[in-house]
Amino acid sequence: MSELPLDALWVYLSGSPLFALTATLACYLQATWLFERTGQWALLNPVLVSVLVLAFGLQLSGVPYANYFEGAQFVHFLLGPATVALAFPLYRELRTLGRHAVPIALAMLVGLVTTFGSTLLIAQATGLDDLMRLSIAPKSVTAPVAMGIAERIGGLPSLTAVFAILTGVFGAVIAMPVLRLIRVHDDAARGLAIGLVSHGIGTARAFRISERAGAYAGLAMALTATLSAITLPYLLSALGI
Repeated sequence: MSELPLDALWVYLSGSPLFALTATLACYLQATWLFERTGQWALLNPVLVSVLVLAFGLQLSGVPYANYFEGAQFVHFLLGPATVALAFPLYRELRTLGRHAVPIALAMLVGLVTTFGSTLLIAQATGLDDLMRLSIAPKSVTAPVAMGIAERIGGLPSLTAVFAILTGVFGAVIAMPVLRLIRVHDDAARGLAIGLVSHGIGTARAFRISERAGAYAGLAMALTATLSAITLPYLLSALGI
């Protein structure tokens, strides 16, 4: 039996859906191992490392993203069940949430105003046009909702998705160093802050702190998405954007 040439073997593997899924999971597991071995160094966030390694690998190998996604879409599908599963730790914190409903509501309000206000000010200071402003405005909302908001207000959903993902990764990387710097030690406060500004990726990071931090991050992510979808179009209209 003749041996299969290496180039032919690579063509077969690169076109196999299982290969993309295996590469994604292996990359994330190795990134997680590296993250833990370095004492959870912020710049080695597993999501950030995995994205960079996979993007470089696709570019180097010449495999089209569409081919890669065909195999990796199972991971994408699991985002839905994973998001729904956030309700369980949130339910366990229900009594505590009830006692702190007012502070949480005020924190969410201040956080949303600060997030959107700073985003628009930065966009104006850097000379971005209205289309870019509308695309970047929902960046702190989880990507599927952010894309829906962008479409509604006249932005580019694909560009919004990029900004949302970058915001999530950036927030997951710098969240803990910043919170330590300003001496925020309560897990509930940490989770609420992380979930508010860096949605799903930040929530995953919050669960590495504790289940309580993850529960509050999930709450903040859900409330941010809901309130943003309701208020952001009217706010931008009032500002004349």
